[in-house]
Amino acid sequence: MCLSIPSKVVELDSTANTATVDTMGVKRDVGLDLMQENEVQIGDYVLLHVGFVMNKISEKEALLSLETYNQILSSMSEKERQKAILEDA
Repeated sequence: MCLSIPSKVVELDSTANTATVDTMGVKRDVGLDLMQENEVQIGDYVLLHVGFVMNKISEKEALLSLETYNQILSSMSEKERQKAILEDA
């Protein structure tokens, strides 16, 4: 199963058609090929799949989702968090 964590767009590169997003403090470059031109702007929240932006979501939806992820993470021990990360890789 794949869960998409909301990511905030922090940079855009129109030449490469990519964006840099921040996902809970982790920055990565992602493709914009599946979105319409100029649909994604800096400050938008997006959902990713296999390195591409799949769609935009509202800030309200993103913040609610991030709050839920943080609640889940805070209820787990460090060992459980590491195991979840390694099993997902």
